[in-house]
Amino acid sequence: MSAQEELLQRFLDAASRGDSAQVSSLLSNAPSLLDRAGRNGWTALMFAARNGHIGLARALLTSGCDRSPQNASSQTAFDIAKFWGHTHICRLLLSPDPGQDPGLDPGLDPGLDPGLDPGLDPGLDPGLDLDSRTGASQRFHETFFSAEPLDRLSAKRPDQEWIKVRQKDPDSVFLLFHKLNPMIRQNPESASALFRLIRFRYEEVKDLLERPGSEVVFLGVDRSQTQTQTSNPEPRAWFALGSDLDQEELLKRSKDQNSSFPKNPHRDLLRLSEAEAGLVAQSRSVLAWHSRYSFCSTCGGRSRAEEAGHKRSCENTTCISHQGVHNTCYPRVDPVVIMLVLHPDQNQCLLGRKKVFPPGMFSCLAGFIEPGEAVEAAVRREVQEESGVLVHKVWYVCSQPWPMPSSLMIGCLTIAVTTEITVDQDEIEEAKWFTRQQVLESLLGGSCPAFVVPPRQTIAHQLLRHWTGLSANL
Repeated sequence: MSAQEELLQRFLDAASRGDSAQVSSLLSNAPSLLDRAGRNGWTALMFAARNGHIGLARALLTSGCDRSPQNASSQTAFDIAKFWGHTHICRLLLSPDPGQDPGLDPGLDPGLDPGLDPGLDPGLDPGLDLDSRTGASQRFHETFFSAEPLDRLSAKRPDQEWIKVRQKDPDSVFLLFHKLNPMIRQNPESASALFRLIRFRYEEVKDLLERPGSEVVFLGVDRSQTQTQTSNPEPRAWFALGSDLDQEELLKRSKDQNSSFPKNPHRDLLRLSEAEAGLVAQSRSVLAWHSRYSFCSTCGGRSRAEEAGHKRSCENTTCISHQGVHNTCYPRVDPVVIMLVLHPDQNQCLLGRKKVFPPGMFSCLAGFIEPGEAVEAAVRREVQEESGVLVHKVWYVCSQPWPMPSSLMIGCLTIAVTTEITVDQDEIEEAKWFTRQQVLESLLGGSCPAFVVPPRQTIAHQLLRHWTGLSANL
């Protein structure tokens, strides 16, 4: 064994043990060791990832270590950490700032997205915002918009007296919406959540509650059973209030001069904290339903809201909608399949781009499920219609509420049985096969990414991360 080979072996052995002091000492004398690979293509970062050495992994990344190399089994350091359940290492490897605390206990299940922070935004005002203790019950939601910071208390919705009492409670919170968009303000206290929701008390919006054209939806109550901020024995209630007043009139009600309404909800709502995004997903979807179903779909008569905004009934007492199973109308949810199509060799995936996408961005194929159609059948049909590729087996991965206005994205993986692409120009303008390495480099923000990945808050982004984390023979 040559001196160089012996030095590399000592370096990799120290990395495997997590001996940061010896690794640092060897690097100071031989910086070229940082990304050198030993037997089977394993680097120091891979050994740190294999054994869960978070301090060493952070030090290597801070020194400029490359995250993207693959070993002889085509696995990156992220793959290795994901396989062995080292979620804290996964989060660090996916973070653009290696000096940032990954913030998750190493014993937790890595789940779908080790890059997301499922806790509540620590920068929120404790006087009016979500109780931080609800974070314990929300640690495992997988996708943006899916957080459930409130107990919805659906059994209380028909109790009109209870709802009225809670609306007038001085501790209750109202979120004000205009044309489905919540009133927000900039949030300089948080680097991850650039906007936050404006909260109102009953006295500030009570005139709007009885105003024609307003819709009020009971969202739920704080999950915490103990209220430290008030003497109220009941958890704080939350409501969404949709108003048709002019934006400027509504903005005058806020004490914050920086209050506004999102100009681009597809972009701006992704910049809320995860807990607040969960509130918006529930609020926006129900308010969108009210705005589209103010008349009975059976007889055309006017309908009225009931059950604290979660039901509509026809005001025409002779309408047949009052008979049998058609006596009520509930908020609709539109199911959508979104799928990552894998090449038969399972080392490539099929992505497409629509004309409305930003330059260079590719995403997963998607489409609405039709009546009487199973999820698996919808996946096969949509992939064939959009790309001409035939697929066989389908696996469910995760779901995401997408309040634009009320879709439920059902994320799947599927394996192709054909590879020739014939694009349906009405659906997408281009579709391509991308290698796993290209996807990894694009996710990790390499110097020459093959494509622009969808925002991390989207389920398409999470499906890509999920696939790159699947590996074998580790």
